[in-house]
Parts: sequence; structure tokens; C-alpha cells
Amino acid sequence: MLDLTWKLFCMTGNIDTYLLMKELENDEEYQDERLTIIPEAELDSTVH
Repeated sequence: MLDLTWKLFCMTGNIDTYLLMKELENDEEYQDERLTIIPEAELDSTVH
């Protein structure tokens, strides 16, 4: 997804596209960070 937004930004120079790309980058970093903090057992548990 980041590649697509970067290519679109390069083609158009649209600032909103660049800001979207940065937001996606931050979301990915947050998700990576969250996965390292939460124990794997919690991720696999089902809600009863």
C-alpha cells in the first residue's frame, strides 16, 4: 500500500497523497510495536 501511495505522490505531487502515505507508515509502525508488546497467547485467544 505504501508503494502505491508513493508512486501516486511522485506522479501527481499531491500533498494529501504524501500525508496519507506518512499516516500509513505511522499506522504500520504502531501495529508492529503493538505486536511486540502483546503476548502471542493474547492474540490467539477467542472471545467467549
